[in-house]
Amino acid sequence: MTKARSLYACTECGGQSTKWQGQCPHCEAWNTLVESVAEPVSRHRAGGASKSGALTSLAEIRAREAPRMQTGVAELDRALGGGLVRGQVALIGGDPGIGKSTLLLQALAAMGGSRNVVYVSGEESAEQVALRATRLQLDSGGVRLLAETSLERIAATLSEARPEVAVIDSIQTLYSEALQSAPGSVAQVRECAAQLTRLAKAQSLALIFVGHVTKEGALAGPRVLEHIVDTVLYFEGDTQSSFRLVRAFKNRFGPVNELGVFAMTERGLRGVSNPSALFLSEHHEGVAGSCILVTSEGTRPLLVELQALVDSAHGMMPKRLAQGLDASRLAMLLAVLHRHAGVACHDQDVFVNAVGGVRIGEPAADLAIALAIVSSLTDRALPGKLVVFGELGLAGEVRPAPRGQERLREAAKLGFTRALVPRANAPRQPIAGIEVVAADRLQEALKVLG
Repeated sequence: MTKARSLYACTECGGQSTKWQGQCPHCEAWNTLVESVAEPVSRHRAGGASKSGALTSLAEIRAREAPRMQTGVAELDRALGGGLVRGQVALIGGDPGIGKSTLLLQALAAMGGSRNVVYVSGEESAEQVALRATRLQLDSGGVRLLAETSLERIAATLSEARPEVAVIDSIQTLYSEALQSAPGSVAQVRECAAQLTRLAKAQSLALIFVGHVTKEGALAGPRVLEHIVDTVLYFEGDTQSSFRLVRAFKNRFGPVNELGVFAMTERGLRGVSNPSALFLSEHHEGVAGSCILVTSEGTRPLLVELQALVDSAHGMMPKRLAQGLDASRLAMLLAVLHRHAGVACHDQDVFVNAVGGVRIGEPAADLAIALAIVSSLTDRALPGKLVVFGELGLAGEVRPAPRGQERLREAAKLGFTRALVPRANAPRQPIAGIEVVAADRLQEALKVLG
Protein backbone atom coordinates (compact mmCIF):
# COMPACT_ATOMS: atom_id res chain seq x y z
CA MET A 1 0.00 0.00 0.00
CA THR A 2 1.36 3.39 -0.97
CA LYS A 3 1.86 5.88 1.83
CA ALA A 4 -0.49 8.88 1.82
CA ARG A 5 1.33 12.02 0.75
CA SER A 6 1.03 15.11 2.92
CA LEU A 7 0.45 18.63 1.71
CA TYR A 8 0.27 21.86 3.67
CA ALA A 9 -2.72 24.06 2.85
CA CYS A 10 -3.07 27.73 3.80
CA THR A 11 -6.16 28.52 5.85
CA GLU A 12 -6.25 32.06 4.41
CA CYS A 13 -5.96 31.57 0.66
CA GLY A 14 -6.17 27.79 0.25
CA GLY A 15 -2.77 27.61 -1.47
CA GLN A 16 -0.81 24.38 -1.11
CA SER A 17 2.85 23.70 -0.35
CA THR A 18 4.79 20.42 -0.21
CA LYS A 19 6.52 21.36 3.06
CA TRP A 20 5.68 23.39 6.12
CA GLN A 21 6.84 26.98 6.18
CA GLY A 22 6.29 29.78 8.62
CA GLN A 23 4.93 32.01 5.85
CA CYS A 24 2.54 31.01 3.08
CA PRO A 25 4.36 31.42 -0.27
CA HIS A 26 1.12 32.43 -2.01
CA CYS A 27 -0.51 35.09 0.19
CA GLU A 28 2.47 35.70 2.52
CA ALA A 29 0.36 35.19 5.66
CA TRP A 30 2.22 33.88 8.72
CA ASN A 31 1.54 30.58 10.55
CA THR A 32 -1.41 29.59 8.35
CA LEU A 33 -0.12 26.34 6.79
CA VAL A 34 -1.95 23.25 8.09
CA GLU A 35 -1.02 19.67 7.22
CA SER A 36 -3.54 17.64 5.21
CA VAL A 37 -3.60 14.56 3.01
CA ALA A 38 -2.99 15.11 -0.70
CA GLU A 39 -6.30 14.64 -2.48
CA PRO A 40 -6.79 13.01 -5.90
CA VAL A 41 -7.96 15.27 -8.70
CA SER A 42 -11.75 15.37 -8.80
CA ARG A 43 -13.50 14.39 -12.00
CA HIS A 44 -15.20 17.77 -12.36
CA ARG A 45 -11.78 19.45 -12.35
CA ALA A 46 -10.20 17.19 -14.96
CA GLY A 47 -10.20 17.81 -18.67
CA GLY A 48 -10.25 20.97 -20.71
CA ALA A 49 -13.16 22.84 -22.17
CA SER A 50 -14.65 21.18 -25.23
CA LYS A 51 -15.92 24.41 -26.73
CA SER A 52 -15.84 28.11 -26.06
CA GLY A 53 -18.67 29.99 -24.33
CA ALA A 54 -20.95 32.47 -26.02
CA LEU A 55 -20.10 36.15 -25.55
CA THR A 56 -22.90 38.61 -24.83
CA SER A 57 -22.86 42.39 -24.88
CA LEU A 58 -23.46 43.80 -21.42
CA ALA A 59 -25.80 46.44 -22.86
CA GLU A 60 -28.06 43.68 -24.26
CA ILE A 61 -28.63 42.08 -20.86
CA ARG A 62 -31.92 43.15 -19.29
CA ALA A 63 -31.33 43.18 -15.54
CA ARG A 64 -34.30 43.02 -13.21
CA GLU A 65 -34.62 43.65 -9.52
CA ALA A 66 -34.54 40.40 -7.56
CA PRO A 67 -37.68 39.94 -5.39
CA ARG A 68 -37.03 39.58 -1.67
CA MET A 69 -38.20 36.76 0.56
CA GLN A 70 -38.97 38.02 4.07
CA THR A 71 -37.57 35.78 6.80
CA GLY A 72 -40.16 36.79 9.36
CA VAL A 73 -37.42 38.30 11.57
CA ALA A 74 -37.32 42.03 10.82
CA GLU A 75 -33.81 42.69 12.17
CA LEU A 76 -32.37 39.77 10.18
CA ASP A 77 -34.05 41.13 7.04
CA ARG A 78 -32.43 44.51 7.75
CA ALA A 79 -28.96 42.92 7.99
CA LEU A 80 -29.60 41.04 4.73
CA GLY A 81 -30.59 44.25 2.95
CA GLY A 82 -34.33 43.59 2.88
CA GLY A 83 -34.58 39.81 2.93
CA LEU A 84 -33.29 36.76 1.09
CA VAL A 85 -32.99 36.49 -2.69
CA ARG A 86 -33.46 33.29 -4.70
CA GLY A 87 -30.06 31.80 -5.46
CA GLN A 88 -28.40 33.76 -2.66
CA VAL A 89 -25.75 32.00 -0.56
CA ALA A 90 -25.16 33.55 2.87
CA LEU A 91 -22.60 32.71 5.54
CA ILE A 92 -23.25 33.58 9.18
CA GLY A 93 -20.53 33.21 11.80
CA GLY A 94 -20.15 33.92 15.50
CA ASP A 95 -18.86 32.60 18.79
CA PRO A 96 -20.24 29.29 20.11
CA GLY A 97 -23.51 29.71 21.98
CA ILE A 98 -24.18 33.23 20.77
CA GLY A 99 -27.47 32.28 19.05
CA LYS A 100 -26.78 31.46 15.37
CA SER A 101 -28.79 28.22 15.32
CA THR A 102 -31.56 29.75 17.43
CA LEU A 103 -32.00 32.72 15.09
CA LEU A 104 -32.06 30.60 11.93
CA LEU A 105 -34.50 28.09 13.43
CA GLN A 106 -36.79 30.99 14.35
CA ALA A 107 -36.55 32.34 10.78
CA LEU A 108 -37.32 28.96 9.21
CA ALA A 109 -40.28 28.44 11.56
CA ALA A 110 -41.66 31.85 10.55
CA MET A 111 -41.24 31.05 6.83
CA GLY A 112 -42.40 27.43 7.11
CA GLY A 113 -46.07 28.31 6.97
CA SER A 114 -45.84 29.77 3.45
CA ARG A 115 -42.58 28.44 1.98
CA ASN A 116 -40.77 25.15 1.45
CA VAL A 117 -37.86 25.23 3.93
CA VAL A 118 -35.26 22.67 5.06
CA TYR A 119 -32.97 22.67 8.10
CA VAL A 120 -29.84 20.50 7.71
CA SER A 121 -28.23 19.77 11.08
CA GLY A 122 -24.69 18.43 11.10
CA GLU A 123 -23.85 19.24 14.72
CA GLU A 124 -27.03 18.22 16.55
CA SER A 125 -29.33 15.25 16.34
CA ALA A 126 -32.93 15.58 15.20
CA GLU A 127 -34.10 15.21 18.82
CA GLN A 128 -31.88 18.10 19.97
CA VAL A 129 -33.24 20.40 17.28
CA ALA A 130 -36.80 19.40 18.17
CA LEU A 131 -36.14 20.12 21.85
CA ARG A 132 -34.88 23.62 20.97
CA ALA A 133 -37.98 24.31 18.87
CA THR A 134 -40.18 23.15 21.77
CA ARG A 135 -38.27 25.29 24.27
CA LEU A 136 -38.67 28.34 22.03
CA GLN A 137 -42.37 27.51 21.53
CA LEU A 138 -42.02 27.68 17.76
CA ASP A 139 -44.65 26.54 15.26
CA SER A 140 -42.22 24.25 13.42
CA GLY A 141 -44.74 22.12 11.55
CA GLY A 142 -43.61 23.56 8.20
CA VAL A 143 -39.87 22.96 8.80
CA ARG A 144 -38.41 19.78 7.37
CA LEU A 145 -35.30 18.49 9.11
CA LEU A 146 -32.33 16.47 7.86
CA ALA A 147 -29.62 15.32 10.30
CA GLU A 148 -26.75 14.49 7.93
CA THR A 149 -23.10 15.36 7.31
CA SER A 150 -22.46 13.66 3.95
CA LEU A 151 -22.31 16.21 1.14
CA GLU A 152 -23.56 13.74 -1.46
CA ARG A 153 -26.63 12.77 0.60
CA ILE A 154 -27.44 16.38 1.43
CA ALA A 155 -27.13 17.45 -2.22
CA ALA A 156 -29.36 14.56 -3.35
CA THR A 157 -31.99 15.42 -0.71
CA LEU A 158 -32.04 19.10 -1.64
CA SER A 159 -32.26 18.25 -5.36
CA GLU A 160 -35.26 16.02 -4.69
CA ALA A 161 -37.07 18.25 -2.17
CA ARG A 162 -36.28 21.50 -4.07
CA PRO A 163 -36.83 23.85 -1.10
CA GLU A 164 -36.91 27.63 -1.42
CA VAL A 165 -34.73 28.19 1.65
CA ALA A 166 -32.24 25.83 3.32
CA VAL A 167 -29.89 26.16 6.30
CA ILE A 168 -26.67 24.16 6.64
CA ASP A 169 -25.62 24.02 10.32
CA SER A 170 -22.67 23.97 9.97
CA ILE A 171 -20.44 23.93 6.88
CA GLN A 172 -17.42 22.71 8.92
CA THR A 173 -19.17 19.44 9.80
CA LEU A 174 -19.78 18.35 6.19
CA TYR A 175 -17.54 15.98 4.25
CA SER A 176 -17.37 14.79 0.67
CA GLU A 177 -16.73 11.12 -0.01
CA ALA A 178 -14.53 12.12 -2.95
CA LEU A 179 -11.95 13.55 -0.53
CA GLN A 180 -9.90 11.70 2.08
CA SER A 181 -9.32 14.50 4.59
CA ALA A 182 -11.34 14.95 7.77
CA PRO A 183 -14.42 17.19 8.02
CA GLY A 184 -13.45 20.79 8.75
CA SER A 185 -10.19 20.63 6.79
CA VAL A 186 -9.39 23.27 4.20
CA ALA A 187 -10.08 20.95 1.27
CA GLN A 188 -13.39 19.66 2.67
CA VAL A 189 -14.78 23.08 3.56
CA ARG A 190 -13.81 24.51 0.17
CA GLU A 191 -15.23 21.58 -1.80
CA CYS A 192 -18.49 21.31 0.17
CA ALA A 193 -19.14 25.06 -0.03
CA ALA A 194 -18.39 25.17 -3.76
CA GLN A 195 -20.67 22.24 -4.64
CA LEU A 196 -23.56 23.47 -2.51
CA THR A 197 -23.19 26.96 -3.98
CA ARG A 198 -23.44 25.55 -7.51
CA LEU A 199 -26.55 23.61 -6.44
CA ALA A 200 -28.12 26.76 -4.94
CA LYS A 201 -27.51 28.77 -8.12
CA ALA A 202 -28.88 25.99 -10.35
CA GLN A 203 -32.07 25.53 -8.27
CA SER A 204 -32.58 29.21 -7.31
CA LEU A 205 -32.28 28.09 -3.70
CA ALA A 206 -31.59 30.59 -0.91
CA LEU A 207 -28.91 28.82 1.10
CA ILE A 208 -27.51 29.84 4.50
CA PHE A 209 -24.28 28.36 5.90
CA VAL A 210 -23.45 28.50 9.60
CA GLY A 211 -19.67 28.90 10.04
CA HIS A 212 -17.33 28.41 12.97
CA VAL A 213 -15.01 31.21 14.07
CA THR A 214 -11.42 31.17 15.30
CA LYS A 215 -10.30 32.43 18.70
CA GLU A 216 -9.47 35.75 17.00
CA GLY A 217 -13.13 36.07 15.93
CA ALA A 218 -12.57 35.48 12.19
CA LEU A 219 -14.45 32.85 10.22
CA ALA A 220 -12.68 29.49 10.37
CA GLY A 221 -11.58 27.72 7.21
CA PRO A 222 -10.05 29.05 4.00
CA ARG A 223 -10.60 32.69 3.14
CA VAL A 224 -11.94 31.52 -0.24
CA LEU A 225 -15.10 30.51 1.65
CA GLU A 226 -15.99 34.18 2.12
CA HIS A 227 -15.34 34.84 -1.58
CA ILE A 228 -17.62 32.00 -2.71
CA VAL A 229 -20.72 33.18 -0.86
CA ASP A 230 -22.82 36.24 -1.69
CA THR A 231 -23.36 37.50 1.86
CA VAL A 232 -21.26 37.35 5.03
CA LEU A 233 -22.92 38.07 8.38
CA TYR A 234 -21.18 38.19 11.75
CA PHE A 235 -22.87 37.62 15.10
CA GLU A 236 -21.36 39.99 17.68
CA GLY A 237 -21.90 40.45 21.38
CA ASP A 238 -20.85 39.10 24.73
CA THR A 239 -22.42 35.75 25.64
CA GLN A 240 -22.81 37.10 29.20
CA SER A 241 -24.99 39.93 27.87
CA SER A 242 -28.55 39.57 26.59
CA PHE A 243 -27.92 41.75 23.51
CA ARG A 244 -26.70 40.48 20.14
CA LEU A 245 -25.68 42.32 16.97
CA VAL A 246 -25.79 40.88 13.44
CA ARG A 247 -23.62 42.85 11.05
CA ALA A 248 -23.25 42.43 7.27
CA PHE A 249 -19.63 42.62 6.07
CA LYS A 250 -20.33 41.54 2.49
CA ASN A 251 -23.56 41.57 0.51
CA ARG A 252 -23.90 41.27 -3.26
CA PHE A 253 -27.65 41.91 -2.97
CA GLY A 254 -27.67 44.90 -0.64
CA PRO A 255 -25.67 47.42 1.38
CA VAL A 256 -22.86 46.34 3.68
CA ASN A 257 -22.42 47.33 7.34
CA GLU A 258 -26.14 47.00 7.97
CA LEU A 259 -26.83 46.16 11.59
CA GLY A 260 -29.53 44.02 13.19
CA VAL A 261 -29.99 44.26 16.96
CA PHE A 262 -31.48 41.45 19.05
CA ALA A 263 -32.20 40.74 22.69
CA MET A 264 -31.88 37.15 23.95
CA THR A 265 -34.99 36.08 25.86
CA GLU A 266 -36.49 32.81 27.07
CA ARG A 267 -38.39 32.64 23.77
CA GLY A 268 -35.25 33.10 21.68
CA LEU A 269 -33.92 36.19 19.93
CA ARG A 270 -36.25 39.17 19.77
CA GLY A 271 -35.60 42.13 17.46
CA VAL A 272 -34.99 45.52 19.08
CA SER A 273 -36.84 48.28 17.24
CA ASN A 274 -35.08 51.17 19.06
CA PRO A 275 -31.46 50.03 19.57
CA SER A 276 -30.28 53.51 20.56
CA ALA A 277 -31.98 53.00 23.91
CA LEU A 278 -29.62 50.07 24.61
CA PHE A 279 -26.50 52.19 24.28
CA LEU A 280 -27.62 55.27 26.22
CA SER A 281 -27.29 55.47 29.99
CA GLU A 282 -30.01 57.18 32.00
CA HIS A 283 -28.10 59.85 33.93
CA HIS A 284 -30.29 62.08 36.11
CA GLU A 285 -27.68 64.83 35.89
CA GLY A 286 -24.63 65.66 33.82
CA VAL A 287 -21.68 63.32 34.26
CA ALA A 288 -18.12 64.35 33.41
CA GLY A 289 -16.51 62.19 30.73
CA SER A 290 -19.76 61.21 28.99
CA CYS A 291 -20.65 62.23 25.41
CA ILE A 292 -23.46 61.07 23.13
CA LEU A 293 -22.33 60.14 19.61
CA VAL A 294 -24.59 59.75 16.59
CA THR A 295 -22.93 57.00 14.57
CA SER A 296 -24.15 55.38 11.36
CA GLU A 297 -24.37 51.62 10.86
CA GLY A 298 -25.19 51.07 7.21
CA THR A 299 -28.39 53.03 6.63
CA ARG A 300 -29.32 53.16 10.32
CA PRO A 301 -28.34 56.12 12.54
CA LEU A 302 -27.48 54.93 16.03
CA LEU A 303 -26.97 56.91 19.23
CA VAL A 304 -24.20 55.57 21.45
CA GLU A 305 -22.81 56.90 24.72
CA LEU A 306 -19.03 57.26 24.79
CA GLN A 307 -17.36 57.42 28.19
CA ALA A 308 -13.82 58.56 28.96
CA LEU A 309 -11.86 58.34 32.19
CA VAL A 310 -8.68 60.38 32.53
CA ASP A 311 -6.65 59.78 35.68
CA SER A 312 -3.11 60.44 36.88
CA ALA A 313 -0.68 57.78 35.69
CA HIS A 314 0.77 55.59 38.43
CA GLY A 315 3.58 54.12 36.35
CA MET A 316 6.33 55.14 33.99
CA MET A 317 4.16 54.51 30.92
CA PRO A 318 0.64 56.05 30.84
CA LYS A 319 -2.05 53.60 29.74
CA ARG A 320 -4.16 54.05 26.63
CA LEU A 321 -7.15 51.68 26.48
CA ALA A 322 -10.11 51.76 24.11
CA GLN A 323 -13.09 49.36 24.32
CA GLY A 324 -15.19 49.22 21.16
CA LEU A 325 -13.00 51.86 19.49
CA ASP A 326 -9.72 51.94 17.57
CA ALA A 327 -6.86 52.15 20.11
CA SER A 328 -4.39 53.51 17.55
CA ARG A 329 -6.82 56.30 16.64
CA LEU A 330 -7.11 57.18 20.33
CA ALA A 331 -3.35 57.89 20.45
CA MET A 332 -3.70 60.12 17.38
CA LEU A 333 -6.58 62.08 18.93
CA LEU A 334 -4.56 62.71 22.10
CA ALA A 335 -1.76 64.16 19.95
CA VAL A 336 -4.25 66.39 18.10
CA LEU A 337 -5.69 67.61 21.42
CA HIS A 338 -2.23 68.49 22.67
CA ARG A 339 -1.03 70.19 19.49
CA HIS A 340 -4.15 72.18 18.55
CA ALA A 341 -6.03 72.65 21.84
CA GLY A 342 -3.27 72.65 24.43
CA VAL A 343 -4.80 69.67 26.28
CA ALA A 344 -1.91 67.58 27.61
CA CYS A 345 -2.49 63.95 28.67
CA HIS A 346 1.12 62.72 28.54
CA ASP A 347 1.10 62.05 32.30
CA GLN A 348 -2.47 60.70 32.42
CA ASP A 349 -4.01 57.25 31.96
CA VAL A 350 -6.78 57.49 29.35
CA PHE A 351 -9.59 54.94 29.11
CA VAL A 352 -12.37 55.23 26.51
CA ASN A 353 -15.40 52.94 26.27
CA ALA A 354 -18.42 52.59 23.96
CA VAL A 355 -21.34 51.71 26.24
CA GLY A 356 -23.29 48.54 25.50
CA GLY A 357 -20.55 46.54 23.82
CA VAL A 358 -21.05 48.10 20.38
CA ARG A 359 -17.98 48.46 18.13
CA ILE A 360 -17.49 51.77 16.33
CA GLY A 361 -15.13 51.86 13.38
CA GLU A 362 -15.99 55.11 11.62
CA PRO A 363 -13.84 58.24 12.08
CA ALA A 364 -16.98 60.33 12.72
CA ALA A 365 -16.57 59.36 16.39
CA ASP A 366 -13.38 61.48 16.72
CA LEU A 367 -15.01 64.68 17.96
CA ALA A 368 -17.15 62.88 20.55
CA ILE A 369 -14.09 61.01 21.89
CA ALA A 370 -12.11 64.25 22.15
CA LEU A 371 -14.92 66.03 24.03
CA ALA A 372 -15.37 63.09 26.41
CA ILE A 373 -11.63 63.12 27.20
CA VAL A 374 -11.53 66.87 27.86
CA SER A 375 -14.71 66.62 29.94
CA SER A 376 -13.17 63.94 32.17
CA LEU A 377 -9.82 65.75 32.43
CA THR A 378 -11.44 69.04 33.48
CA ASP A 379 -14.22 67.33 35.49
CA ARG A 380 -16.86 69.38 33.67
CA ALA A 381 -19.93 67.71 32.23
CA LEU A 382 -21.16 68.43 28.72
CA PRO A 383 -24.53 70.21 28.40
CA GLY A 384 -27.56 67.95 28.66
CA LYS A 385 -29.41 66.71 25.57
CA LEU A 386 -26.32 67.29 23.39
CA VAL A 387 -25.21 64.95 20.59
CA VAL A 388 -21.92 65.13 18.70
CA PHE A 389 -20.37 63.71 15.54
CA GLY A 390 -17.47 64.69 13.28
CA GLU A 391 -14.01 63.58 12.16
CA LEU A 392 -10.85 65.32 13.36
CA GLY A 393 -7.95 65.94 10.99
CA LEU A 394 -4.31 66.13 12.00
CA ALA A 395 -4.40 69.88 11.40
CA GLY A 396 -7.15 70.28 13.99
CA GLU A 397 -9.97 70.78 11.49
CA VAL A 398 -13.42 69.22 11.99
CA ARG A 399 -14.26 67.22 8.88
CA PRO A 400 -17.78 66.25 7.75
CA ALA A 401 -19.38 62.85 8.26
CA PRO A 402 -21.64 61.06 5.74
CA ARG A 403 -25.43 60.98 6.19
CA GLY A 404 -25.42 64.01 8.48
CA GLN A 405 -29.10 64.89 7.97
CA GLU A 406 -30.25 61.39 8.94
CA ARG A 407 -28.13 61.52 12.10
CA LEU A 408 -29.64 64.84 13.17
CA ARG A 409 -33.21 63.67 12.53
CA GLU A 410 -32.64 60.52 14.59
CA ALA A 411 -31.25 62.60 17.47
CA ALA A 412 -34.24 64.98 17.32
CA LYS A 413 -36.65 62.02 17.28
CA LEU A 414 -35.10 60.70 20.52
CA GLY A 415 -35.51 64.03 22.31
CA PHE A 416 -32.07 65.64 21.97
CA THR A 417 -32.26 69.39 21.60
CA ARG A 418 -28.70 70.40 20.64
CA ALA A 419 -26.10 69.02 18.23
CA LEU A 420 -22.43 69.87 17.68
CA VAL A 421 -21.49 68.99 14.09
CA PRO A 422 -18.94 69.90 11.40
CA ARG A 423 -19.85 73.06 9.54
CA ALA A 424 -20.20 71.11 6.27
CA ASN A 425 -22.95 68.99 7.94
CA ALA A 426 -24.97 71.99 9.13
CA PRO A 427 -28.45 71.72 7.54
CA ARG A 428 -29.59 74.46 5.18
CA GLN A 429 -33.11 74.25 6.58
CA PRO A 430 -33.66 74.05 10.36
CA ILE A 431 -34.61 70.65 11.77
CA ALA A 432 -37.55 70.84 14.13
CA GLY A 433 -36.70 70.33 17.77
CA ILE A 434 -32.91 70.51 17.57
CA GLU A 435 -30.44 73.40 17.59
CA VAL A 436 -27.35 72.81 15.45
CA VAL A 437 -23.97 74.28 16.46
CA ALA A 438 -21.38 74.08 13.65
CA ALA A 439 -17.61 74.08 14.14
CA ASP A 440 -14.67 74.34 11.75
CA ARG A 441 -11.85 73.76 14.23
CA LEU A 442 -11.29 71.71 17.37
CA GLN A 443 -10.88 74.89 19.45
CA GLU A 444 -14.39 76.04 18.44
CA ALA A 445 -15.88 72.67 19.35
CA LEU A 446 -14.35 72.70 22.84
CA LYS A 447 -16.22 75.93 23.64
CA VAL A 448 -19.35 73.89 24.39
CA LEU A 449 -17.65 72.97 27.70
CA GLY A 450 -17.68 76.65 28.65
